[in-house]
Amino acid sequence: MTTAYVHINSKYSEELAQESLEWIKTITGEDISTNGDMDNFFEVLKDGTLLCRLVNCIKENSVKKINNSQMAFKCMENINAFLEAARALGVPNQETFQTVDLWERQNLNSVVICLQSLGRKAGNYGKPSIGPKEADKNVRHFTEEQLKAGQGVISLQYGSNKGANQSGISFGNTRHM
Repeated sequence: MTTAYVHINSKYSEELAQESLEWIKTITGEDISTNGDMDNFFEVLKDGTLLCRLVNCIKENSVKKINNSQMAFKCMENINAFLEAARALGVPNQETFQTVDLWERQNLNSVVICLQSLGRKAGNYGKPSIGPKEADKNVRHFTEEQLKAGQGVISLQYGSNKGANQSGISFGNTRHM
């Protein structure tokens, strides 16, 4: 085991992984082990079929074809299809993972992050969500009159740099000796 591998996996949270697996069980209705340890988390998700069924439960036909084969490239196709569907459901790119992070067990923490992000987005589709609620947009509309009124205000926070130079701030005249 390389030190980079150990460092990446030191960020892995069994509690968040367990929460993610319990959420998956709730959404899909499948009887899976929700133990958050890395071995179980990997075994439950590694072939990508459960992940594909998960996004299909959130939004129908997110993944058109789920491969049930245990051949490596078919499993990786499932994982990739899940990732594309997750992005389509609103998960930002920086919160997704690489296919090899799950398939080769390189970075299971990023898989947990992706599931947590998808869990927040699920609420937008009328499904149970996990994690903190996403903020709603707070769009404000100003009239031309309000915008012009703001231009005439001189803020006291603008400050002044009179009396300041590279050696500090000096007030008044210099002292003559």
